[in-house]
Amino acid sequence: MSRTLRVLAAMLTAIFAFAACSSGGTPAPSASRPTATGGPSASPSESSGASASPDASGSGAAPSLGGSVTVVGSWSGSEQESFLAMVEPWEEQTGTSVEYSGSRDLAAQLTAGIASGNLPDVAGLPGPGLMREWYDSGALKALDFVDFAKYESETPPGFAASGKASDDKLIGIFTKAAVKGLIFYNVAGYDGTEPESWDALNGLDPAPAEALWCIGFESGAASGWPGTDWIEDIVLRQSGPDVYDAWVGGEQKWTSPEIKQAFETLGDALDKAHGGSDFVVTTAFGAAANPMFTDPQGCKFHHQASFITDFFKNEGGAADGDFDFFVMPDINPEFAGAVTTAGDLFGMFNDTEQARSLIQYLLTAEAQQIWVERGGFISMNRNVPAEAYPDETSRRSAELLAAATAAKFDGSDLMPNAMNEAFFKAIMEFSQNQDNLDSILADLDTTQADAYSQ
Repeated sequence: MSRTLRVLAAMLTAIFAFAACSSGGTPAPSASRPTATGGPSASPSESSGASASPDASGSGAAPSLGGSVTVVGSWSGSEQESFLAMVEPWEEQTGTSVEYSGSRDLAAQLTAGIASGNLPDVAGLPGPGLMREWYDSGALKALDFVDFAKYESETPPGFAASGKASDDKLIGIFTKAAVKGLIFYNVAGYDGTEPESWDALNGLDPAPAEALWCIGFESGAASGWPGTDWIEDIVLRQSGPDVYDAWVGGEQKWTSPEIKQAFETLGDALDKAHGGSDFVVTTAFGAAANPMFTDPQGCKFHHQASFITDFFKNEGGAADGDFDFFVMPDINPEFAGAVTTAGDLFGMFNDTEQARSLIQYLLTAEAQQIWVERGGFISMNRNVPAEAYPDETSRRSAELLAAATAAKFDGSDLMPNAMNEAFFKAIMEFSQNQDNLDSILADLDTTQADAYSQ
C-alpha cells in the first residue's frame, strides 16, 4: 500500500466536510434523451439489493409512468452523455422521457427560475448552503419518500446528513463523489515520489517542465471556485480542523492570521504557475492541466479533485496510464493527513411521480455503476464494486472514499451563498494582484458579518 493510501485510509476516519464547489461555464444544449455514446455499456451489479428503477415508495418496482421529467444539471459534453446513459434504463422501464439541459452556472439559472416560477422537476444543486436557502423559501421540496436509513447506510459517513435541512428533512441526495486535495502529474515527467511536506513539494525543480504548477480558475459565473479548493486544503493542513470549522461557520474572520496565511501560501503556488496570472484567471478549470501533457511539458503538477481525470482525457488528450496522483502533503505536522471531500447534490423542485421515481433510481448502485464504467465518476453508493472502475486513479479514489468513516467537506459550499460568491470573486482578484490581499480580506469580513446574520 502506498503512502497515499495509508494516509488517506487512516485519516479519512478523522475528518469530514462538504462541497463540490459548483463550476460555471458555457451552458450545454438541451437534450431530450439522445443516444449517449462515448463509453462502454454497463452491466450493473445486484449488490444494492434494489431494482434499477424503484418506484417512489422505495418498493423496488418499476411502474410504467409515461410522460416526462425535466432535469437541469452541471454536466455537458462527455459528462452529459454519461448522465443520459445512466438514466436510459430508467426511461425504458418507466416509459418516461428525461429532458435534460446542462449549465455550469446552476446557481444563477435556478435562482432565476425560482424568481420566475419556471423550474425543472429535478436539478443538480450548487451546494448545501444554497440548497437550504431554497428549501426555506419553499422552492425546493422535501424528499420524504426516500428511505433515509438505507440511503445513509450505503453512503460514506456524513454525506447523507449533509443533504438535510434545519428541520431534519432530507432535501438533497448525493450521487457523484470526489476526493479533493489531490496532486496530479504526468508520469512521463515525474517519478511519483511523494514529497514529505508542502514546502518540499513547492520547492521542487519544475524541470523538465516549464513551470511547477498548472492552475486555471475560470468557470463562467462561478470563476474562482478551483481557488477556493486550494484555500480550503491549505487552511485544513496549516491551521487544523477547528480553525477550518470556525471559518466555514462564520466565526473565524478572513483577516485572521490563519486565513491570511492560507492566501499567502496559495500565492506561493501562483508565483510558480504556468503562464502567470493571465493564464490562471482566463483558463477554464477543465483545460487548466492541458500543458501538463504537451511536449515539452508546460507544468509538472496540477491540484484538483478526483473528478478531473475525465478532463485530462477529453481536454488534454491524455490516456489512462499517462497520469497519477498523490495526496497534497502536510503543511503543519500537527494536522497530518487532513483531507477534504465533495459530492454532487440533486434536489426536487416539482413533486411528481416521475421526479420521485428518478430520484430513487439515481440513488441505486445499479444506476451509478453505469457512469462508473464509463469513467470520470466516483460513486456515492458503496455497493458499486471496485472492479467496476475502469482505471486505477478512479479505483483508488473510490476505495479511499468507501473506507472513510469521516472527512472534511469542501467549505465554500457550506457557506451562505453571498459568502460563497464573494469568496469566488476574491480568488480572482487575489490571483491578479496579490498586493491587494489586505483589502480583499477586509471586504470578505464585511460580507461575512452580513451573510451569517441572515
